[in-house]
Amino acid sequence: MAAPERRQRGGVSSAILLFSAFSSCFSLFSGRDAFKRKLLVEMNPGSSSPPPDFDLLHVRAVGDNDTLHFLFCSQGAPTLLLVHTNTTASTVAVNWTRFEDRNHSGGLQVEPESSILHSTAVIFSRLLEYDDANNTAEPQTDFFPAYDLQDVSWSRLNLSGPNALLCGAVANGSFCLQLSVFETEGRGQALPRLLHTANSSQLNVRLDGVLPRSSHSRFLLELQAVGGAYPPSRVEAHRSIDDEFTPTIFKVSLWVPSENSSSDVLGFLQWKPVAYRQPASALEDATPCRNSAPLPQSGEAVKAASGLVRAFYTQPEAFGLNVSFGLAGEPFYNSTGFLSWTALLGSGLPPVDSISPLVLSMMVFGLGTPTLLLLMGGIYVAVRKRPVTVAYEPVS
Repeated sequence: MAAPERRQRGGVSSAILLFSAFSSCFSLFSGRDAFKRKLLVEMNPGSSSPPPDFDLLHVRAVGDNDTLHFLFCSQGAPTLLLVHTNTTASTVAVNWTRFEDRNHSGGLQVEPESSILHSTAVIFSRLLEYDDANNTAEPQTDFFPAYDLQDVSWSRLNLSGPNALLCGAVANGSFCLQLSVFETEGRGQALPRLLHTANSSQLNVRLDGVLPRSSHSRFLLELQAVGGAYPPSRVEAHRSIDDEFTPTIFKVSLWVPSENSSSDVLGFLQWKPVAYRQPASALEDATPCRNSAPLPQSGEAVKAASGLVRAFYTQPEAFGLNVSFGLAGEPFYNSTGFLSWTALLGSGLPPVDSISPLVLSMMVFGLGTPTLLLLMGGIYVAVRKRPVTVAYEPVS
């Protein structure tokens, strides 16, 4: 092997070791947040027997000096409520007579009421279907009658620790919601592998085997976000150059309160604009999704749809939007008869994906290696061109 080639290969090996060490150090110093919450799970709190036709799950997530109360209920349209308090001693009190009646507010309270920093609820209100015969993915007037999710007969909650599964029958198929609450920061194992914190919960929506009403059916999911003074009212799209964990998806959508809100301890709904057409989500089964602009909703209408909202809120402020699945040219729902979509509901600052150590080390390696090789080549050429001085012995 020629000397220059040996030197160049030695330089590449050194660069690889250098960037591997850099990546390891980056991973070490940018490790996951050590903050951890203690999770306490109870079903139908304070009830001696389960309600006849719904369940109320309460997950109490206790931090160092605050508590998050996650409440998931199937009375009416499925609803997840998050209440953030400034004490570790806050509790949930349920008046079951008022709660089951659904005609009065005040069936559920978080005490002491003065400890509440904010609250946010998300309601899964309707499933919409339209005939996209022209394959434009632009729903106009070709909607079929909506599936009103408050009228669905829901199963009992299937509970596994801080995780719960709720399913209901829709058009010979199923509409399921999988809730997960977390002790600490981490990432979902299945695509879209959303980053979560101890201040957030994850909801996975699955539409499985629903009988479509046309051969070109597409679906939309109607969501309603409810809050006190500052309900989520606008959607922001944040872009990233790193798609290591959700391939080809370079942005995340955030449903947050208005810019006029003064508090930085508010609720948010976050998702990647992608759904999957198979239960075992894979890149080739990804389908884009879009959302409409949030619009104000009637407080009385959301209370009528959700027993949990009526029980907790007296005068709720609400905004609603639709999440539509599939773009023009994408396969229709009929192709697999399955859709899954995942979102986070949380408190405080939303989790943000930073550039991963792998991508950062690849960037440094990609830019640094040519520079290193040029530098070494320049040194080699300079050394070869250096004049050689030969000392002669005097001739006697």
